[in-house]
Amino acid sequence: MFIGVDHGTTGIRFADTEGRWVEIARKQARDMTKEEIIAAVLTGLGVKKEDVELIAVNYSMGDGISRITPIGKVQNRGIVSREGAGVHIGGGTNVYDAIAASGLPAVIVPGIHRGNYGHPCFRAYSHGASADKLGIAYNAYLMAGDRDFIVSDISSNTVTMGVKGLKMLGAIDACIFAPGVHHGPLDLQAIRDVDAGLTTANDAFSTAGVTKTIPFKTLDVLIGALEHNDPDALWAFDTIAVFAAMEVASLQLLIPDARIFTAGSVGSMDIVKDRISTLVKKDITVLGKMSAAVGLAQIARDVHGGKKDILGISVDY
Repeated sequence: MFIGVDHGTTGIRFADTEGRWVEIARKQARDMTKEEIIAAVLTGLGVKKEDVELIAVNYSMGDGISRITPIGKVQNRGIVSREGAGVHIGGGTNVYDAIAASGLPAVIVPGIHRGNYGHPCFRAYSHGASADKLGIAYNAYLMAGDRDFIVSDISSNTVTMGVKGLKMLGAIDACIFAPGVHHGPLDLQAIRDVDAGLTTANDAFSTAGVTKTIPFKTLDVLIGALEHNDPDALWAFDTIAVFAAMEVASLQLLIPDARIFTAGSVGSMDIVKDRISTLVKKDITVLGKMSAAVGLAQIARDVHGGKKDILGISVDY
């Protein structure tokens, strides 16, 4: 059997190709021993160690490698630096090290970045998406069979990817354009605050989502306010949807006949999905919360089966 590991913002999700999954909170994973992590995953999926044929792992930005690579060949966990966009807790690091030490066969999936963009214009950006987004895109392809499609993954972060002719053209991360619930691009005031020493660039990014200017600071609280038609909550989800739709529309310039998918906890909400659909004038197909982990498990299965290319990302296995 095959396992995909999604190093998400709130938790680390493990899924197989049979529909089973288990999630460990990042703080919990940080405090577990490596043996406890492996035992929790195997028990949660209901399998034995000898049943695992290959695991596909993503870690942080995944910008230190450009190809899908065996874990034993990867240095520095496949990243240029641990510093950068996002909050570091330590759970994902501990999970990566647990898998590396376990002896289980594993490959590291790269992020989408300057070293493997399919369209030359995207090289203007050092980073487009972490490796879990490749899992989401591959899951979308296997679900619908489309060769041309756009996927917007919306939750704490917003990342939109474009695939044409089964080749990943590039991706637009929240630090470039559309905000999510917590993360977003640095606007003029944020740049001023960084220059004045009032905050770091990473902290500015990590707090530049729509919750920056409203009283609701977590997604659960924000959803609770939405259920009471609170105007700030309505504004937040509409704003997320409008900017995500702008990202989708920008990629439609390169992929005009693309099918459109959304993913993530916010991208799966009807209020967001329907608003994007109205703006881009296309039906939206929603992927499940586990699409990244499932897609990575599907990548592990197909890499193990001899596939040498995953949406234009080459395989060294």
